[in-house]
Amino acid sequence: MSARNYPAVALHELDSLSRDDRDRLLSRAEDDLDRFIEGVGPIIEAVRVEGDEALARFGREFDGAESLAVDAIAATTADIDRAFDEVDRAMIETLEYSADNIRRFHEAQRPPEMWMKEIRPGVLVGERATPIDSVACYSPRGKGSFPSVTLMTAVPAAVAGVPNPIILTPPGADGRVDPATLVAARLAGVEQVYKAGGAQAVAAAAFGTATIPRCFKIVGPGSPWLVAAKRVLAGRIDPGLPAGPSETILLADETANPLIAALDMTIESEHGPDSSAFLVTWDAELAQAIRAAVPGYWDSQNDTLAAYSSTVLSGERGGIVLASSREQAYEFINDYAPEHCQVLSKNPYEHLAHIRNASEILLGEHAAGSIANYMMGPNCVLPTSGAARTHSPLGVHDFIKTCSVGHMTAGGYAEMAPHTHRFASYEGFDGHANAVSALRDEARQKG
Repeated sequence: MSARNYPAVALHELDSLSRDDRDRLLSRAEDDLDRFIEGVGPIIEAVRVEGDEALARFGREFDGAESLAVDAIAATTADIDRAFDEVDRAMIETLEYSADNIRRFHEAQRPPEMWMKEIRPGVLVGERATPIDSVACYSPRGKGSFPSVTLMTAVPAAVAGVPNPIILTPPGADGRVDPATLVAARLAGVEQVYKAGGAQAVAAAAFGTATIPRCFKIVGPGSPWLVAAKRVLAGRIDPGLPAGPSETILLADETANPLIAALDMTIESEHGPDSSAFLVTWDAELAQAIRAAVPGYWDSQNDTLAAYSSTVLSGERGGIVLASSREQAYEFINDYAPEHCQVLSKNPYEHLAHIRNASEILLGEHAAGSIANYMMGPNCVLPTSGAARTHSPLGVHDFIKTCSVGHMTAGGYAEMAPHTHRFASYEGFDGHANAVSALRDEARQKG
């Protein structure tokens, strides 16, 4: 039994829900960004006009960094050196271990610099991959510090070979960058770290300031303010994949351990009241056992995190979803398209083929979401708010662009030119057609 007074974990029975009720379960905190979009406008304009002055002011106003001055927006090499003395050696070893796993995964993900294939005799086509020149990696700090996100964004940027990666992160109340974040930055291979959070960070990357270089892209998760600024500035900077507040769905079948299921429900739900966290099952007895077990785990969290988790799991963006069948459970998961999906089953692979829309699928009771967030290697910066239907997790490909490459011999030209001439003539483009006609042969002879 719980020693604190908490609301009951919500139980949503799919068969009894109206269409509107079901739609509310599928909604996220960031679905309605209107007030945030309106609010970020003045922030963006201030950064565009005032640059570093605005960043320092917003750091003092929004982040409580009362001592933040214009000349202290950039973390120095000395700051990073000092961070290695401030962070416990065991924690540094954990950061090193995590960075190594993340690097191994993303090195395996890296595409070849170039490939070519002869698709017809004398016709070679392929792609060449090159890194994006400058990318900003955002590491949030609103409800804590996240050196894990620093590793997850900066390591693939380094693996991809981005020449000018930078890290943006809000300052703490002391006006400094979280020391473990600075350690993570150096372990990832990035030394340019700047104190800027939320909408002002997106604006700084989009326009550039005297201190912060303009970037072509920004990646990383954040609050609705960050998401709104990315949306507003999408014409100025590539906003990367949509990554907002945390969300998860656990699928538990009749073989699942209810205590582990209850324990894992607290993982993403403790991020904040704007998170979403569901467990889906078709086993009513299991659902009740999990409901009864969750409050005991809230007792092992601090008051703030327990309040976040209990708020999420007792409301419309969390709790237990009871399906009438496996098929109904799979349908709900695919409609939701969660950021994180964990399959709690003695035979998790039997469910895998039925889950089409999820940013991350973790199989079995040992694959705890927290291990995936920190240690496993695949990226934990994942598309949210249903974007898993069309987007992939952050990876090396987000820091690389490709260009098509083609080479043609005289023999290849001779085969393709007549078809090309016919196509161009049909579409009414004389220049296109002339370029593959007898006029080209004449030009070659005269040249």
